[in-house]
Amino acid sequence: MATLATAVVAAYYMTLGVLALYGLHRLVLLAGWWRHRARALPAPAPPAADEAWPLVTVQLPLYNERFVAERLLRAVARLDYPAGRLEVQVLDDSTDDTRAIASAVCAELRRAGVDIHHLCRGERTGFKAGALAAGLEVARGELVCIFDADFVPAPDFLRRLVPWFADPGLGMVQARWGHLNREDSLATRVQAMLLDGHFAIEHFARNRTGCFFNFNGTAGVWRRAAIEDADGWRADTLTEDLDLSYRAQLAGWRFLFLPDVVVPAELPAEIADFEAQQHRWAKGAAQTARKLLPRILAAPLPGYVRREAFVHLTANVCYPLMALLAALIFPAMLLRRGVGWVQLAAVDLPLFAVASGGVLLFYLASQHAVGEPWRERIRLLPALMATGIGLSVPNSAAVVSGVFTRGGVFQRTPKYRREGGGTSRARGGYGGGRRLSFWVEGALAAYFLGCVVAAVALGMWPSLPFLYLFLQGYGYQFLAALRLGADAAVPASTRPRATALVAEP
Repeated sequence: MATLATAVVAAYYMTLGVLALYGLHRLVLLAGWWRHRARALPAPAPPAADEAWPLVTVQLPLYNERFVAERLLRAVARLDYPAGRLEVQVLDDSTDDTRAIASAVCAELRRAGVDIHHLCRGERTGFKAGALAAGLEVARGELVCIFDADFVPAPDFLRRLVPWFADPGLGMVQARWGHLNREDSLATRVQAMLLDGHFAIEHFARNRTGCFFNFNGTAGVWRRAAIEDADGWRADTLTEDLDLSYRAQLAGWRFLFLPDVVVPAELPAEIADFEAQQHRWAKGAAQTARKLLPRILAAPLPGYVRREAFVHLTANVCYPLMALLAALIFPAMLLRRGVGWVQLAAVDLPLFAVASGGVLLFYLASQHAVGEPWRERIRLLPALMATGIGLSVPNSAAVVSGVFTRGGVFQRTPKYRREGGGTSRARGGYGGGRRLSFWVEGALAAYFLGCVVAAVALGMWPSLPFLYLFLQGYGYQFLAALRLGADAAVPASTRPRATALVAEP
C-alpha cells in the first residue's frame, strides 16, 4: 500500500513538473516578443510598374459554407491588384446549396471583369489539402494566396504582402487573424484571446528569433516554388498547413509574419464547433510531430531552432497531462492529508504558478500586443483557464489518436456569419450537436464537486484552491455546452461520388 501511495504522489509531481516546464516555455516566448516588439521591419518598395507585379492565384477552398461564401467572394473581388495579374480559384467541394450560391456570384463577378474560376470536385479526396493541390495543378500564379470561407480580406491585402517576395528566399508570408465576432459571447472573447496569443506572441517571437513557425491555413501568401519544393500539399495529417510549413522550412525556405496586417474572420459560435476545431488541430499537430520530428531533430539546424520546433509540435501533450493530473490530484492530496500550508506553498504552489501563471501572463500580454484593453481582459482569465482545463478531455483523445493514426476525416468548422456583436444565424444543418466529451466533462465536474465537498468534510483546506480549478474547468465546459441543440450534421451519404475537377459556368 505504501508503494502505491508513493507511486501516486510521484506521478502527480512528475505530471505537474512537465506542465510547469511547458508553462515556463510560454515565458520564454513572451521574453522573445518583448525583446523584438519595438523593432519594426523596413517595408520593401513595391514594384514600379504594374507588369512587374508577380501573377497571383487566390485560392478559396469551400465546403458547405452557405452563410459566408458570397461575402468571401465579394471581398476577394475587391482586392486592389494590377489588372491581368490576379486570378481567383473557388475550390468548391460543397454538397449543399453553397455550390449554387458560389456559381451565381462567380458568374456575376466574371461579367464585371474578375478573372474567377469556379472549380468543383465530385469527391473530397484529400479534403482541403486535396482541393488546394488540385487547384494548384491548373493555377497560373507565381504566388498563391489562400483564404478560408469566413475571412474578409481588406482591398490592400496583396499590395501589403506581395512586395516582401522580392526576397528570393522567402517562401511564405502570414498575416494575423482578426475576429469579426469577438464580443458575441464569453466563449468567443476567450477564443479571441487564445488566438491572439498564438499569433501576436508565438508567431512573432518564433519568427523574429529565427525559429520555425507555421502557416495557419489561411490569410497568407505562398511562393508556389516553396510549395512544390516541399513536395506539395499532403492529406496524411489533419493539419496540412502545419505539415507543409515545416517541410518547406526544412527545405531551406524562410517565412515571415506580419502582425500589423490583420484579416478579420469568424470565431466558432458554439462550444461543440470550437471543441471540434480544437480536436482537429490537436490531432493534426500530433500527427505532424510523429511524421516530422525525427527529420527536424536530425537536421543540421541550430540547437535552439530544433528545441523550439520540438516544444511547438509537442505542446498538445499538455492536454493528456492535464487529464492525468485531474485523475491524480485528489488521491495525491488525500494521501498527504497531514501536509500543511507551508509544504504546499513551497512545492505545489510554485509548480501550479509556473504551469498556469505563465500561461495567463502570456495571454494577457497578447491583448496588449494586439491593442486590446488588457486591463479589462483580466476578468476573462478565469474563463480562459477553465477552457484550457475543459479541453483536456476531447484534446487528450485527439493527441492519442494522432500519435497512432494517419489522416482522418477533415471536419470543417461551421460558420454562420455571426458578426458585429451577435447577429444570429440558424445552424442550418451544420454542426453535429453535442459531442461525447460533453458527458465526460459533466461526469468530471460532478466528480470534482464531490472532491471539494469531501475536502471540506475532511478539513483539507489547502487542497481546495487546486480542486476548484478543475471543478471550474470541467463545469464551465459542461454548462456552456448544455444549451446546445442537437442539430444533425449533413449526412455523408449526400456527397456525390466523382473525382474530376471541373469548372462550372
